[in-house]
Amino acid sequence: MKIAVIGADGQLGSDLVRALARDEVCPLFYPDFDVTRPQRMRSVLQDLRPSAVINTAAFHRVDECEDDPESSFRVNAIAVRDLARLAGELGFILVHFSTDYVFDGRKRAPYVESDPPNPLNVYAVSKLAGEFFVRSLAERHFLIRTCGLFGESSSKELGSNFVDRIIALAEEGKPLRVVDDQWVTPTLTAELAERTGDLIRTGEYGLYHLTSEGECTWFQFAREVFSLLGRKPRLEPVDSKSFAAKARRPLYSVLENKRAREIGLRDFSSWKDALKAYLEKKGLMAR
Repeated sequence: MKIAVIGADGQLGSDLVRALARDEVCPLFYPDFDVTRPQRMRSVLQDLRPSAVINTAAFHRVDECEDDPESSFRVNAIAVRDLARLAGELGFILVHFSTDYVFDGRKRAPYVESDPPNPLNVYAVSKLAGEFFVRSLAERHFLIRTCGLFGESSSKELGSNFVDRIIALAEEGKPLRVVDDQWVTPTLTAELAERTGDLIRTGEYGLYHLTSEGECTWFQFAREVFSLLGRKPRLEPVDSKSFAAKARRPLYSVLENKRAREIGLRDFSSWKDALKAYLEKKGLMAR
């Protein structure tokens, strides 16, 4: 299969390129391939003629989206609309990633694909708008919601991931204040990339939740990182209000991989096992 990966040098994109090594992968990089330049995007994809296009591009600095909604919607919604239109015109399968933040967190139980979204911030609204464009304009699509990504490559938008950031801060001897009232499922990008590769071969198009198994708060995730490393930094649990962030976050955004199980996709590891595998691969703990 000939697969174009948008954002191939990002955190998830890099792992997708590796996971799809048996395919003919066409990595697409910013700024040469910019999803906000529709004519350039059309020209490149017309020349490539891929069977599938995987879009990992996003504007996901959540608090900045509150101040700059235009950029958020330009990347997360309008560009996705243009890409979905191209999918229909050029006949490729579109794989697009969305977010757990489309939910408001009031359910307090893992969200399944049929649960109604209710976004709380600009970023989440823009991502949900992108979802609607994919579902309405691209007949053959895989729309994947995921949560709490961490992987070996840095994110273009966010820089290093949560795990690497807290380790670096601990090494500086700084006290770590981490929210303990936002429940998530940290998800390893390498495993997400592998499951995405499996999914696109099924022909079972539609909306999917794909995350590691289990749930924790960000504080519990941080505590597990240092437990596995055998370190005891100054780690303090705090609530979301203490950070006074511009954007509201859902207090519970755990996703259930319901549809993936229904079609027989391989189960994910637990977030704890995924974290251990990540730290081992980085050479930060003994195997």
